[in-house]
Amino acid sequence: MSEIIKVGMADLKTCVSPDGVTTLGLGSCVGIAIRDPQTKIGGLAHIMLPDSTAMRNGQANIAKFADTGIVELVRQMEKLGAMRKRMVAKIAGGATMFPFQGQGNVNVGQVGDRNVEATKAKLKELKIPIIAQDTGANYGRTVIFYPETGDYHIRAVGRTETII
Repeated sequence: MSEIIKVGMADLKTCVSPDGVTTLGLGSCVGIAIRDPQTKIGGLAHIMLPDSTAMRNGQANIAKFADTGIVELVRQMEKLGAMRKRMVAKIAGGATMFPFQGQGNVNVGQVGDRNVEATKAKLKELKIPIIAQDTGANYGRTVIFYPETGDYHIRAVGRTETII
């Protein structure tokens, strides 16, 4: 019997087929789903912010940041037997939930875009290709990822469920 493992905000979890992983409430946050198709080992990181070095005490919760959370997810997957050279990723989230202009016309509401950019940069650095994505727009998402098939189910209020 398979289990769906819950991933909290600023959290990450790994699993082995037939289990899956899910997270709720991806607004400006990004859900990074990674799998090794051969071993069917996978994982999901729910990152909130792009860069741990921009925050004092940024290493307190490495899963909170794209630059550290993705590295930790990959490390944990490798520990289970996955190989980075076979890993592929799918990403969702990074919405603009509350757009507003900051002082000096700087748009501080674009954390979703910055999260997506940081996620793409880190995955590129790790040589893990992004094979599908559902990012941006102005609505939140709930996701379920199944490493066995690679299906990444994306649900949003008032929208048809999509699978990428």
